[in-house]
Amino acid sequence: MLVSSKDKMLDRICLSKATDVIEYLIVAMARLPVEEVRVLFLDSKNRLISDEVVSRGSISEAPIYPREILKRALALDATALILAHNHPSGDPSPSEGDVDATSRLLKAARGLGLLVHDHIIVGSEGWISLRDWVEFP
Repeated sequence: MLVSSKDKMLDRICLSKATDVIEYLIVAMARLPVEEVRVLFLDSKNRLISDEVVSRGSISEAPIYPREILKRALALDATALILAHNHPSGDPSPSEGDVDATSRLLKAARGLGLLVHDHIIVGSEGWISLRDWVEFP
């Protein structure tokens, strides 16, 4: 019964507006005690196929593995994704590693025909879109 309810709920979640995505991510991860990398896998109508934690780290970092993220996107038949992670310090300012990982993911996704809508960092002090730091297609 619980699985059936979750499937019905996922069918209704459409993340086509940036405000919807931000609110969703803030509630889900802004106050976590360690860094967590999450991927929202989307279909062609920006409906949520799956929301998955792909990595957990320490209070200051969590690894991002583009190969594993894209392999999962292909397995789910996703056409787009949104990468997100939190900063337990509360300050959502991106590190050099955040910018580099985003660039690597964008390059690899482009080669597979997958769209990366954004990489969002959330913290208790706010959020940042890496679209302001990295050139997205």
